[in-house]
Order: sequence, then structure tokens, then C-alpha cells
Amino acid sequence: MKNTNKFVDKFYRLKRDSAPLSFMLASRNSRRFPLLHFDETEGVNKPLRYARNQRSPFEEEQDGNAILEPIVFEDGVLFVPKQNQVLQKFLHLHPQNGSIFEEVDSARDAADELEIVELELEAQIVAKNLNLEKLLSVSRILLGTGVDKMSTTEIKRDILLYAKQEPQDFIETLNDPMLELQDTVYKFFDAGYLAFRNNQRDVYFNLPKNKKKMLTVPFGEDANFIVASYFQSEDGLETFKGLSKRLKDKDN
Repeated sequence: MKNTNKFVDKFYRLKRDSAPLSFMLASRNSRRFPLLHFDETEGVNKPLRYARNQRSPFEEEQDGNAILEPIVFEDGVLFVPKQNQVLQKFLHLHPQNGSIFEEVDSARDAADELEIVELELEAQIVAKNLNLEKLLSVSRILLGTGVDKMSTTEIKRDILLYAKQEPQDFIETLNDPMLELQDTVYKFFDAGYLAFRNNQRDVYFNLPKNKKKMLTVPFGEDANFIVASYFQSEDGLETFKGLSKRLKDKDN
């Protein structure tokens, strides 16, 4: 029976955003760096050890003449020729495979890149076809209230750039059921019905006969989202209806 295994050269890379010039991977089981592979058949953990003159990556299957050598990633990359099958097997079983390093898979990388490109394209097409009202709503959320001082052309340009650079966030924001409500909250602030105090930590009513505190924005939270969430509550619903009526009367 012919051997159908296809032996190929392989590349491995570190999964860090900024790989060091030289990185040494743990190559033998020790108390400091436990390298164990759980054998599903036997139900035991087997110690791993890389020795270039052995046929197995398991320490118990190696003889007493094991020649150990370091495994070093240069500039974040490690090349392992097809002739070094024991190292390829060792890296496949290594506990840090998938977390610290990974095998380079050109087909997988191409698929991932294609998915990103398609998402960017989809986001830009959606952004290009937004009507003016929706464009302003999503722009206030993603770009801030400063969009009210920008021209329509400037807003379209900036939102197209945002959709290209952050396509996932753009799509999620556009599909967020809170989008319309948050945009209305922006309008409440812009109309002067609500106001910030205490370094934007507190939100107060700013009406002729109501200057009371509405709520405190928790540290690190988005004020617009917190106010919108309050308006969805039983206590905030009537307030929202009242402010919305004022806004409608003002626009008319």
C-alpha cells in the first residue's frame, strides 16, 4: 500500500501584533514550562520534547541519545522544511499552538482577507445609499454632535471613510434598534432641553419650569446611551414623550 501522506514545507508565525526580533519557544516539558499532550486513546498526558534526531515528539518514545536544540522564531516567523517531520509534529501538538503561534495557512488567510474586503465593500455600499435622515442619525452616533455644523458632503465623506475603516461597527450601529432613540436624545441636548453638569457626569433638565437632575452617567459609559436607556424605562417613558412633543412643536 502506497503512502498517501504529502510532506510539505511549513511556515509558522507568532500571533502577536508586534513580534520580537527573536523568540524562543519552549521545546521540552519541565516544571517551569509544562509541555503535555493529552492522549484521547490512552487517557493520559504525555510529555513532549523536541529532539532533531528522534522520530517522535513524545519524550517516552525517544532513546537516550536525544539531541536537543532550540526552536527560534526570527522576526516572528519559523520555517520548518518537510524533511523535519518531528518538529512539524511537535509544533502541531504544542500546547501553545493557536495561542502563541500558528501555522501559516495561505488559503485560510485569503478567505479571512476576502471576508474583510467584502464586509468593507458592503458597509461602504450601505453608507453610500443612506437617505439624509438616516445618514445624520448614524453620523451623530459615530462622529459626534459636531456633524450638525458640517456640510452634507463632508458628512458623506466621513461616514464613507468610517464604513471602510470600521465596517463591523458601522453595520452594527446602523442595525442597532437604539439608533433612532439615541439620535432623538442628541436632538434633546441640541435643542437645549437637556444639559450636562459636573464635567458631563450629570444630566439635568433644562426647561423653563424644570431644572432638576435626571441622572448620573456611570463612569466610562456613553452618556447618550445611558439617557436613551433611561427613556426606555417605565419612569423615563413619560419624560421622553413630553420632550418629543416639545421637539416636534419646535420643528413645526
